[in-house]
Amino acid sequence: MLNEEVNVVNPLPNEYWKAIIDCDAAYDDHFLYGVITTGIFCRPSCKSRVPNKENVKIFKNALMALEEDFRPCKRCKPEGLSLPTEEWVQQIAEWIDTHYSEPLTLNKLADISHDSPYHLQRSFKRVKGISPTEYIQRLRLEKATRLLETSELPITEIGFAAGFSSTPYFMTLFKKKMGNTPSGYRNAYLKTQALEREENEE
Repeated sequence: MLNEEVNVVNPLPNEYWKAIIDCDAAYDDHFLYGVITTGIFCRPSCKSRVPNKENVKIFKNALMALEEDFRPCKRCKPEGLSLPTEEWVQQIAEWIDTHYSEPLTLNKLADISHDSPYHLQRSFKRVKGISPTEYIQRLRLEKATRLLETSELPITEIGFAAGFSSTPYFMTLFKKKMGNTPSGYRNAYLKTQALEREENEE
């Protein structure tokens, strides 16, 4: 699972930091580095985007990284290790489950998971049966539906709370997938609830 802790211990030697910035393969046998915000560990020569220095943690070997629940990078395969695709996709899905309300793109997900957008799209669809974009949409619609049922928030606020960047897009997608507008869905749900209460009181 990806965590959001910031590394306050384990000071990073300048020599190692320079090796990470330069993707220096000469250091591949000296250390591995983990990125705390993504939970991934890499070789110094990895071509993934350079992380923030404060989020880097140094490991002498892969075993130490694995013991701290870091997972091997799919791109550089430290010490020949590669996370099974199913597990990798599941961890990406779990990350989306937590960050669904943030602006998310295929490129951002690929960046976070240390892989190419094309491979991520293909692998995710093979494992989950839908694309990452469809997964995000489905999750946001579920959150919006729950808010329509359980809150009195205006439609606009519900759309933004569920992660939709614009109200018209939220309303269009909701109607397309749910067969009703957000306000129409809410009214129908409240009417059904009221009828059920009346029946129970009789």
